[in-house]
Amino acid sequence: MARLVPKTATKGSQKWLQVLVNTHPEVVDRALAVALGAKPDAHIQWLSPLNSDDYAEYQDQAVFERLGMTLPNHPLASFWPARGPVWDGLGITQRGELLLVEAKSHIPELLSSAGASSAASLDRIRASLEETRTYLGAHSYVEWTTPLYQYANRLAHLYLLRILNDLPAFLVMVYFVNDHEQGGPTTQEEWQGAILLQKTLLGLRRHKLSRYILNIFIDVETLI
Repeated sequence: MARLVPKTATKGSQKWLQVLVNTHPEVVDRALAVALGAKPDAHIQWLSPLNSDDYAEYQDQAVFERLGMTLPNHPLASFWPARGPVWDGLGITQRGELLLVEAKSHIPELLSSAGASSAASLDRIRASLEETRTYLGAHSYVEWTTPLYQYANRLAHLYLLRILNDLPAFLVMVYFVNDHEQGGPTTQEEWQGAILLQKTLLGLRRHKLSRYILNIFIDVETLI
């Protein structure tokens, strides 16, 4: 089981997500209820990162085991090689919606490149990214394997769950504001500018998966 144990984080988005989920879950629950059109007091069952689970993060098939679900139509192994994305957080809403969470606290975190260990793995990644890009009708300015690979592979996994397996999944992007230690954005507008640039470079504006991507902005000063 791909269960990774980072323990208590001391800085950055990993730290603030641990604080948010374990100490102030009502803050993120309320923000997600608005984004999902649910009742303001809707409860989310957080499955990661939990203090009671050593703040573990999940990867590969362990993600779906943790969420208590399977991929009925299109298995992960035929879509993505082993040692795929490690999700910052996992949760389930009262309505059974699956939440796969990625957190950021400063803009350089948006940048990454594919680091597959073999040519075969890289070929499979490229094929799945291209399948996703074709489905979305994206005309990108950059390769999806670099420099915005992380966001691209999260989109690909949302495509795997939502489109190929017809599961009620959402990609939740948590953007922390006022992480001064990391030199992060001090306003939501700064984040929105960076997000718009990222989407433009990937050839994405409004697309077929847009409604299943939730951008949540959390001020860390409210968590202190």
